[in-house]
Amino acid sequence: MQTQSDMKLSKYHWQTLWASLTGYAMDGLDMMILAFALPLITLDLGLNPAQAGSISTITLIGAVIGGYTFGVLADIYGRVKVFSLTILIFSVFTGLCALANNLFWFDAFRFLAGLGLGGEFGIGMTLVSEAWPKKFRSRATAGVAIGYQLGIVLATLCVLIIAPHFGWRGVFLVGVLPAIFAWWSRKGLKEPEIWRESKKMRYNTKDKKIPIIQLFDSPKKTGITIGLIIATGVQNFGFYGIMTWLPTMLAKDLGYSFNQTTLWTVATTIGMILGIVIFGYIADKWGRKPSFITFQILAAIIVWVFFQQTGSSILLVLGAILGFFVNGMMGGYGALLAEHYTTEVRSTAENVIFNTGRAIGGFGPLIIGYLAMSHSLSSALGLISGIYVFAALAFIFLIPETKGKELT
Repeated sequence: MQTQSDMKLSKYHWQTLWASLTGYAMDGLDMMILAFALPLITLDLGLNPAQAGSISTITLIGAVIGGYTFGVLADIYGRVKVFSLTILIFSVFTGLCALANNLFWFDAFRFLAGLGLGGEFGIGMTLVSEAWPKKFRSRATAGVAIGYQLGIVLATLCVLIIAPHFGWRGVFLVGVLPAIFAWWSRKGLKEPEIWRESKKMRYNTKDKKIPIIQLFDSPKKTGITIGLIIATGVQNFGFYGIMTWLPTMLAKDLGYSFNQTTLWTVATTIGMILGIVIFGYIADKWGRKPSFITFQILAAIIVWVFFQQTGSSILLVLGAILGFFVNGMMGGYGALLAEHYTTEVRSTAENVIFNTGRAIGGFGPLIIGYLAMSHSLSSALGLISGIYVFAALAFIFLIPETKGKELT
């Protein structure tokens, strides 16, 4: 079998990247539609800050359960087939959110949409990691991660154009259309050769292990898995905590208009995209560990500095820097997780680890919502700074370097 290091980029490589990018864009579209529309939903349904924060948490709980389930199914039945199923589930229940008339039904539909969202990251990253040559692996998974930021742009446009005329319900209905496009983009896509070979080997062996158990099948592997869960937990806690509540903070604490909040989001999103692209490049050049540790330390600094500011201009500039370091690391997680596990459990590992991180991070919006009931939102958000130190320590002590590793 041809090794990844011998492969040249082909149409198939770009097809896998495009399919995975559009799928992950739906993740960004969904979460940021909620963030932007949250003030409108809160007013319409009469919610307090803690109840409003619980909506994001419920979605992420669904994503965790869906991620675990669909990650295992993708290892058994194939990346492409299960990937398409997750998109269909997401699109149906995102559209049904527009019909919810109270918190119970809104939470229920958000939970079910989250089931579909949960498989997006791990399966898409697995597909690209297995298809692309190792010398470009981190840059390829960075390309997938950019999809989330494109989803944020789509969410911004949906809310900006649709909400003034049709309210938050119209925004959720329109959000179904890109999901249908993402599902269509997977038509005719083949499974990676390394997975097809792995499937043949599994049929010929009697020793079939439970996929999740293989993430903890030795002391060293257990330490790696725990370290990666810490890192992804910090990544998700920081991102969801900040991005869910920042538009509301800018409006409530600093008196930003909707247009000013949108401008800040655009600047921050540009910073995120640049951060992901550059991180993917340096992770392939420097290695995984030094790249992550550098970004985590700088993320801790910029988060603290950002939430001490009140001026519009400085917040706009720092917003781009905040996005660069806080979310730039997403350019490397797909390759990093793929390189620590074998093909027969790779999708399971990607989804279990990242979605366990989501489970931890899912409490970010809820905790900040509770803190905001007795403190300002800016004070509550500033406390996120310290968590990035824990992720850096996980890389120093638990997670080994994998740059240039051939997938098995």
